[in-house]
Amino acid sequence: MAISTLLLAAEEGGGHSDENVLVPPVSELLIGILAFGLLVAFFFWKVYPQIRRTYAERSDRIEGNLARAERTQREAEDLLVSYRRQLAEAQDEAGRIRQDAREQGQQILDSLRAQAGEEVAEIKARGEAQLAAERAQVVAQIRREIGEIALELATKIVGHELQRDDRQRQLIDDFIAGLDRPADGTTVPAPAGPGG
Repeated sequence: MAISTLLLAAEEGGGHSDENVLVPPVSELLIGILAFGLLVAFFFWKVYPQIRRTYAERSDRIEGNLARAERTQREAEDLLVSYRRQLAEAQDEAGRIRQDAREQGQQILDSLRAQAGEEVAEIKARGEAQLAAERAQVVAQIRREIGEIALELATKIVGHELQRDDRQRQLIDDFIAGLDRPADGTTVPAPAGPGG
């Protein structure tokens, strides 16, 4: 469209046939070059430094942000490694605590078992001692009763009452000792009674 406009303008001004329509006059060409030069000079004098400054600021900001991001990422990775190490240490510590608790529990269990065994042995010994004492008491009481029955029987057989003194006690002891003797003639030791 611009070419057709130029061609129309060239035809209308038809008085200058020796001039080329496509080549502008030298004065206009010089003014255009001078204006373009001034525009380029203004661009390099005012606009380009501003563009460079803005570009530099943005570059610095972007590089600073990248550096901060890299530093933050390194710190985060270091922190992650530290947390993982602390977690591993905490897990190891928890394992040691569990093992110590198991060992202490086993020691307490062994101690309680030993203590219970001692108490059982003590109770058993006391029970056996008490049983032996009760047995001796029962045997002594049975001996007295058998002696008294034997003395009454002897009194009825002899026909008069025997005097109750040391001689009577000796007769009873001899009679009971004779009961304790087995058939083969050996003597079985009689438990000591309260009277002797």
